[in-house]
Formats: sequence, structure tokens, C-alpha cells
Amino acid sequence: MKFKRCLGLILLMVCVVAGRSAIAQDSENKPGQQVEAVFESSDGAKVPYLIYLPKNYSADSDQEFPLLFFLHGRGESNGPLSLVAKWGPPKFAARGDDLPYILVSPQCPRSDRWSSDTQQKRLTELLDAVTKQYRINEASVFLTGLSMGGYGTWTMATNSPNRFAAVAPICGGGDPSKAANLVDVPIWVFHGDQDKPVPFEKSVKMVDAITKAGGTKVRFTTMENVGHNCWSAAYATPELYQWMNAQVKK
Repeated sequence: MKFKRCLGLILLMVCVVAGRSAIAQDSENKPGQQVEAVFESSDGAKVPYLIYLPKNYSADSDQEFPLLFFLHGRGESNGPLSLVAKWGPPKFAARGDDLPYILVSPQCPRSDRWSSDTQQKRLTELLDAVTKQYRINEASVFLTGLSMGGYGTWTMATNSPNRFAAVAPICGGGDPSKAANLVDVPIWVFHGDQDKPVPFEKSVKMVDAITKAGGTKVRFTTMENVGHNCWSAAYATPELYQWMNAQVKK
């Protein structure tokens, strides 16, 4: 009997320690720091992502924060999750910038692309999960992405136009036949006019289609004499974030 009691106590202590370890892992997501995380989708896939919480974020406060959802380009699929912080908002978070957003930056598998049905479903589930877990202002959910992520941004916005307060596709392309879905979405498009991997006309066709469908909230910035990498200049534009912050979903 004594042996059984001792064994029970040992098992109880193991469970307590394991529980503390799990809590400790969760607490590693500290405000002001960008950390790595993994989300399991309904199809059993492991979706790695970076997440950053603003420095003044507190789970004990009622204050809600805007969410910025970032989709990287093809090159950042080919390596560790840390590569996602090579460009754009996750780069700013990695270097220690004080961002006002909850920033979520997933990584796409090498064998797939952001605009595929599979990835779109996983992205939506990830977005649902972080929205439930963190104090997010659902009237201020922003979406942006570059190159392959620009395609993914167009697709995600087209599929869920009512979800985003503002969308910024950088050198990507979408489906002009579905432009009517985007007439009420504030969109700011950036594209280099010398882009060869993703032709400049991809963005032109989307903007023209949205305008023709009656959209009046789309902006288009042509990066003159710039090739594929127009995102460095686009994400370094302070006005982009000022515009984004001014958009509120009704």
C-alpha cells in the first residue's frame, strides 16, 4: 500500500511538472518579442508561424489590438522559419521595432503556394485561432503579402472580403473575374513596372477590374524602374501604415 501511495505521488508530481512546462512554453510569447509557434490545422498539418505581440499587450487587460497578417514570398519557403523575417513587417519586429500590431507571419510549405485551396483553408483556420486566443480588434484586421504572398493576399481577400479592414498586395496577382468581391475593400497595391517574375500587368488587371466593377477604395502605386523586389520600398513607406491604421471595418 505504501508503495502504491508513493507511486501515486510520483505520478502526480510528474503531471504537475509537465503542466508547468506547458505553461512555461506558452509564456515564452512575451510582448515586444517575435517568437516561433506551430498551429495544427484540421487536416493535421503543422503550420509554423512567427508571432509578435505589441510591447503594451497584456492578457489581463481589456485593450484590443489590430492584427497584421503577413504572407511571405517563395524564397522564404526554402529554409527555417526564421527566413520569414527576411522582409517586411516580421523583419521590423525581428530587429526590435516597436510595432502597434499583433503580427502573424506563417510559412508556406516548399511544395505548395499561398493561393492554393489547401493553404487558403489553413490560413483561415490559423487566423481564426489567433483571433480567439489573443485580444484582437476584429474591426482592424489587416492583410499583406509579397510576390507569392501577394497572390495569396489577393486570393484570401477575394475569398473573405468582409474580414479585412485593409489589404496591401505587393507585386502579386489575382483573379479579375472575381473583382466584384473587392469593391468595398480598401486596397493599396504596389508593383514595380520592370518586374519580370510577376509581370506588372498582373496588378494593373486587378485594379482595372475592381474599378470597372464599381470599386473606389483601391490605390495603385507604380514603382518606376523597379524590378521584382519592390517590397523593400513598399514596406518602408510610412504612409502605408498610416493609411492602414486609418481603415476600420464597419
